[in-house]
Amino acid sequence: MSTASLSFIVIIYLFIVAILGYMGYRGTKNSSDFLLGGRNVNSFLMAFTYGATFISTSAIVGFGGFSAAFGMGIQWLCMLNMLMGVIIAFIFFGKRTRRLGVKYDAKTFSQLLGLHYQSRHVKIFVATLIFIGMPIYAAVVMKGGAVFIEEIFKIDYNIALLIFTLIVAAYVISGGIKSVLYTDAFQGIIMIVSMALLFVFFYRIMGFSFTEGNRQLTAIADMVPEKFRALGVRGWTAMPAFNSPQWYTLVTSLILGVGIGCLAQPQLAVRFMMVKSDKQISRGILIGCVFIFFTVGTIYHIGPLTNLYFLKYFGKLSIEMSPDIDKIIPLFINNAMPVWFSAVFMLCLLSAGMSTLSSQFHTMGAALGADIIPEIKEKRKKRFSLGVRFGIICSLLISYVVCYTLSASIIARGTALFMGICAATFLPTYFCSLYWKKANKTGALASLWTGALASIFCMVFLHRAEAAPIGLCKALFGRDVLIDVFPWYAIDPIVFALPLSVAAIIIGSLWSQKK
Repeated sequence: MSTASLSFIVIIYLFIVAILGYMGYRGTKNSSDFLLGGRNVNSFLMAFTYGATFISTSAIVGFGGFSAAFGMGIQWLCMLNMLMGVIIAFIFFGKRTRRLGVKYDAKTFSQLLGLHYQSRHVKIFVATLIFIGMPIYAAVVMKGGAVFIEEIFKIDYNIALLIFTLIVAAYVISGGIKSVLYTDAFQGIIMIVSMALLFVFFYRIMGFSFTEGNRQLTAIADMVPEKFRALGVRGWTAMPAFNSPQWYTLVTSLILGVGIGCLAQPQLAVRFMMVKSDKQISRGILIGCVFIFFTVGTIYHIGPLTNLYFLKYFGKLSIEMSPDIDKIIPLFINNAMPVWFSAVFMLCLLSAGMSTLSSQFHTMGAALGADIIPEIKEKRKKRFSLGVRFGIICSLLISYVVCYTLSASIIARGTALFMGICAATFLPTYFCSLYWKKANKTGALASLWTGALASIFCMVFLHRAEAAPIGLCKALFGRDVLIDVFPWYAIDPIVFALPLSVAAIIIGSLWSQKK
């Protein structure tokens, strides 16, 4: 398919997105509409926007490439995403979050916690961490979309990144959350259809059955590159060797970091505050599970099987075709799938990236414009949420700059990093606001500070994956990490920071009550 044809398809897609964004703009009358959609969102919209926000280009491009390099062990993350990210999140967090939001008339995640604990410090701390930390996650999503556009259109990466960012910014700044909801639902449908087509066409192209594909993939375990074998990789259909470096990366960083971290994502928690009733949340569980199963379940399965395709037609493994694992899936789509499917999958990745980025920018903008700086009063109809719009612009610029600092093969790791920080910092305080009446402001602040500082300390001084590139530990102590003994330097910060954060809110709350 020519570049002109691809461009035409993208223009049609963007035209539909523009219409939906304009509908959101027309339906936004006040700050409640801009931030929460008027608390009148139905189960279909909520479930699709939740799923589309949850699953981004980092899941498809980054984690898909990771599975191509290291195998199907990442499928455990898909199961945990459905169990923790949908079932437990909707049943045990969603309904109580909605009720708490209505009770306090909270419009953001920061306001929800701040009002519950009756503490402006809690609100400001949460909002500040969102505004400072979320650009890391936004940047890896932006990179995922830009990498695919670069591969398909054969244009410069910088141009692809700029175009991708500006498109998302246009409708988020103008229409607020209603524009995000409408476009998310449309983009979520594209993602499901694209993944279903990918699954069908892959097996048709390869000419084998589901069972035969797994058998052939198991049979080439002896072809695992030596550097990966040294890390504990035993093949593409087996988990890494227990207690190996790759096992700790997969289990503690990716599966636990993302699987648990999704419960404390501010942009996802806010979705529960938008619905009309608890019934809407219950009805969204099935839709959310199906969405996760079709999207990440498909790409985590097809990713490892790309090795069979590249071996058959190029005589190389996926990682040999592209040492940068973030480019394996785009390369596979461009070479293996029908030409027209490249356009369809391009829309899938655009949808995945745009849906997640729009929610991230909206959340970061609300953190700055509605929580950190004084809120602009609604003196006139068109002046509501000017502070939030200013925050969106600032967050967009920061994320854009951060994206240029990212190294190769960073998308999956960057996603897990941010979600792990959210879990260690926000999850205990968030959970206790819903379930533990004895939790108070002192405990909440102790937990927030402990989770954040413990995560940062581990990343800078203990976990080699971040400590070595940062270089501060090397500069101060002459070595990459303080404890250079396996497996300590391979264990993700969430394993240390989350228990400390839990202990802090319990001890802090009980101690302050006793005092």
